[in-house]
Amino acid sequence: RGSTIKTPFGTILPELAKTHRVIAVELQAHGHTGDRDAPETFDQDAADVAELLKQLGIPKADIFGFSNGGQTAMVMGIKHADRVNKLIIASAFYSHDAVPESFWAGFHDPPFRALPQIYKDEYLKIKDQAGLMNMFRKDSQRMGNFKGWTDEEVGSIKAPSLIVIGDRDLPTPEHVAKMHRLIPHSRLAILPGTHGSYIGEAMSWGATGKIPALFVEMVNEFLAGK
Repeated sequence: RGSTIKTPFGTILPELAKTHRVIAVELQAHGHTGDRDAPETFDQDAADVAELLKQLGIPKADIFGFSNGGQTAMVMGIKHADRVNKLIIASAFYSHDAVPESFWAGFHDPPFRALPQIYKDEYLKIKDQAGLMNMFRKDSQRMGNFKGWTDEEVGSIKAPSLIVIGDRDLPTPEHVAKMHRLIPHSRLAILPGTHGSYIGEAMSWGATGKIPALFVEMVNEFLAGK
């Protein structure tokens, strides 16, 4: 939570843009995108992405989401399948039991200091402190209210899907292996690393390593395949 487009994707976006037309989306209340008088939800995020594609005249797209964006990508596959070509679901999960119980306790009145300074700094390059506090509050509320999706809903995803996590990620390997079994046309990759280190996420130790470049090659091969 609390990211602008640069903090998770700054390392790999230039590389993906060499081989694909990339539309980098900052969702409600994040980065350059405005807010609405309503809570953040993954359903609304997915509806916003679907509407953006419609407004841009793009019938279908490959959807890549990391962390909370991965949850949004799953909802795209469940509720907006007509807009989806392929899905890349990175470091995401669909049920409470995917992560330690202590994770959920952190969303009960979380202190603002819990937001990493690098996220604060990147946001404040774009907007003001009030917007930053609003994003932090809404992001925390969204995860505090997380209900997830049923096995049947996840199993209804028909788009070819690449599911990716680090071996020391937030969701467990056992959880994503279950996702892989539920989603009929999916592939699973468990890479060495933590939450987002394999894409060079700004808080991770992997931003200057070689694994993000290897991840980009894996994505290119997946998207090019039949």
